[in-house]
Amino acid sequence: MDTIVVEGGVPLRGTVQVSGAKNAALPAVAAALLAEGDHRVANVPDLADVRTMARLLGHMGCAVERSGDHHGLSIRVPAAVTPEAPYELVKTMRAAVLVLGPLVARWGRARVSLPGGCAIGARPIDQHLKALTALGARIELEHGYVDATAPAGRLRGTTFTFDVQTVTGTENVLMAAALAEGRTVLRNCAREPEVVDLAAALVRMGARIEGAGTDELRIDGVERLRPLDHVVIPDRIEAGTFLVAGALPGSDVVVRGCRAADLEALVEKLRAAGATVGEVEGGLRVVGDGRPRPVDVRTSPHPGFPTDMQAQLMALLCLADGSSTLTETVFENRFMHVQELRRMGAEIAVDGKTAVVKGVPALSGAPVMASDLRASAALIVAGLAARGTTVVQRVYHLDRGYERIEAKLAPLGARIRREKA
Repeated sequence: MDTIVVEGGVPLRGTVQVSGAKNAALPAVAAALLAEGDHRVANVPDLADVRTMARLLGHMGCAVERSGDHHGLSIRVPAAVTPEAPYELVKTMRAAVLVLGPLVARWGRARVSLPGGCAIGARPIDQHLKALTALGARIELEHGYVDATAPAGRLRGTTFTFDVQTVTGTENVLMAAALAEGRTVLRNCAREPEVVDLAAALVRMGARIEGAGTDELRIDGVERLRPLDHVVIPDRIEAGTFLVAGALPGSDVVVRGCRAADLEALVEKLRAAGATVGEVEGGLRVVGDGRPRPVDVRTSPHPGFPTDMQAQLMALLCLADGSSTLTETVFENRFMHVQELRRMGAEIAVDGKTAVVKGVPALSGAPVMASDLRASAALIVAGLAARGTTVVQRVYHLDRGYERIEAKLAPLGARIRREKA
């Protein structure tokens, strides 16, 4: 199993390029199932989760190829597919459940294994299933699989309100509704940029969607869609991770290819912590001016502070001159990185959904173990700041969401390398 080795204490300086968003690429690839023909998705990062999704579509009978130009992915969807997502492919990636909506909408049936992914608490798909049931699907759960059928052969429009905001739930049902008969109104929808990007992709396919970016989506179903030709938005979480690293004391980093509007909540906290963040052509520049100031953070759905940036910001705040409070409201088990940061000398106390971080003058390198995707990135950020060598184990989590992060950080002056198992 690979490890990432970081010899810390060196300020970062230079420019780094952001890849396409994994969490936008995966639903876009799943959306190809909605139409027969040749699809093209550009700016798709080369990540483990993307490769898993490609294998999943291949299992169904689609032909998926990586093209060298602009990180493109070519997808050929035949007239008939095998509408099944087996456990062997779904167990490592929760986003595989995104094929459920397209399959039952297009072919009237789907058999999808219950999803896996990071161990960051319960992330049930009950909202997906309730909404699909409202659209007319018959849902059965047995032996770890979801069996969904459209008894009339086609889903029908409905009005449905999500009990909680869910990104993948909104995306799954949005795709299903695009081919449903009549109008669908979805309320309490997720407003994340990735949802907006999927809506834009579906509109390019011929879908009729209003309200993207708000908590109410209105979809007038169509009988058929045309093949997809879409460019995925930049990865705001990868960009945010580089911005946090650039806010480390003495660093000066330009993050190219990111969209400032998608990062407002994070930028606000970085500025409150004392970093200088400003827009430059094609991205953002962040300068870490000395030891950070403490800030309080509460995660919430977009446009609030993203839960996917909580761990990385905590790593920065471990060095703050004072105490910070981080409250996690999205996932109930997303402080597993705390014990590893403590191994590096951090002073953190956790009480339920709240972590109090008492800043220390310096962290020290140590062997640490990643528990999930964003925890991996947090440990690398901590390692960049620490005195001595940090060895991050179980980086297969990292490879699910960051495209060669060590190769991107090294030109900034980071002393970082991957050691193969």
